[in-house]
Amino acid sequence: MAVLLCAAEASAPTAPDGQPPLYRESFVLLAARSEDEARQKARAHGEGLETHYRNAEGELITWTFRQLVDVAEVPDDRVGDGTELYTRHFRNFAAYAAFEPLLSGEDL
Repeated sequence: MAVLLCAAEASAPTAPDGQPPLYRESFVLLAARSEDEARQKARAHGEGLETHYRNAEGELITWTFRQLVDVAEVPDDRVGDGTELYTRHFRNFAAYAAFEPLLSGEDL
């Protein structure tokens, strides 16, 4: 099995409040026999999520697959309560807090 980490962008080019685009990371569990297969499936999955629509305010929202960041094997064969799926490391907590709106309690 593998974990997909991909980034996607949502944009509303005429957002009246001037907010910057919202980005998201997705961690998706995929079954694969090799890293190459996992990367192919992950990319196809991310590209399959691309879409656009108008929100309640009439703004055009576009989700675009930006980049496959990492594919990692799930460290435990049995997936269940408490299974670690992926670990991300960072050195600068302030930088992490600056880009993670949920950490500061911001509504999405």
